[in-house]
Amino acid sequence: MYLYHLTLQPPTAITTAVVGSFSAPKMHEIVVGRGRLLELLRIDQEGKPVSIHRVEVFGVIRSLIAFRLTGGNRDYLVVGSDSGRITILEFDGAATRFKRVHLETFGRSGCRRIVPGELLAADPRGRAVMIGALEKQKFVYILNRDSATNLTISSPLEAHKSHTICFDLVGVDVGFDNPIFACLEVDYSDVENGEEYVKNLTFFELDLGLNHVVRKWSDAVNPRANKLITGTHTHAHTLHTRRFRVVLTSMWRYSAGRS
Repeated sequence: MYLYHLTLQPPTAITTAVVGSFSAPKMHEIVVGRGRLLELLRIDQEGKPVSIHRVEVFGVIRSLIAFRLTGGNRDYLVVGSDSGRITILEFDGAATRFKRVHLETFGRSGCRRIVPGELLAADPRGRAVMIGALEKQKFVYILNRDSATNLTISSPLEAHKSHTICFDLVGVDVGFDNPIFACLEVDYSDVENGEEYVKNLTFFELDLGLNHVVRKWSDAVNPRANKLITGTHTHAHTLHTRRFRVVLTSMWRYSAGRS
């Protein structure tokens, strides 16, 4: 016997959204998270969003991100929730529904500050995904294909650091070099001693040959920085925004000066 608990009126406020081609190649679609509701929208000829499919996840959708494997023509959807698991979904156009591809457990359930799920970032080439918590914990999963072209996922690689608060997380486009993720974080271990906190822009590198994650570079930024936006491989820049200002940071100046 299965019991369902649903409200008469579904939630309407959108908390997170991603764009991609989920149902078919070259389709312009949007997946939105409405609290506990996951919905796929498609733009019609008049430019209006049309609901293609919606599903109750019976949990809290905390973050969404789309990624595409190298050489692929459709996007997968990664969901961060309060379940303590990372979920990878694929949209089945024939059945008109989301199909679960992978479901990996890494922590306890609930919206906890040290359990990942609040932050998600994908390598632009679709080789890895990083899922992070607001504090301390980060995991990296390597994505690939098997001989039958099915999506495979590795065991989680840890990138933890104690006494660290993470504000934002993005994947940096570095071409086919080792995947790099940028994180905006604060180390509060010295704040209790009366010192002022320092906000850092930190780069994590995933070594695909050795299968481990290292903190590659870190540099102080303005304390009001709050959002990261990655650039293209040609420039390999990271934008971090703060009040009334957008700051452009080149990743190559770190790699050239500290290699």
